[in-house]
Amino acid sequence: MNSMQVVDGGETMSVLKVTTVGNSVGVILPKEILERLRVSRGDSLYAIETKNGIELTAYDPEFAKQVETAERVMREDRDALRKLAQ
Repeated sequence: MNSMQVVDGGETMSVLKVTTVGNSVGVILPKEILERLRVSRGDSLYAIETKNGIELTAYDPEFAKQVETAERVMREDRDALRKLAQ
């Protein structure tokens, strides 16, 4: 069953079957889930363990932390960066 359905609390649920993929084990993600994650073949997904279970996301928390740090440095050193750019 790959169709998405709404469960209690308004959350969406999809049943995924664990299957053999070459010499490994994996799950096949239905087209609807790939669209909602905005990913396609070859993209990376991140499995993050939360208090509510495993969250599957295309969002890289480490990259986001690096971008946040870069933005902070750019704000703090705006004048110096402007001089370097000239």
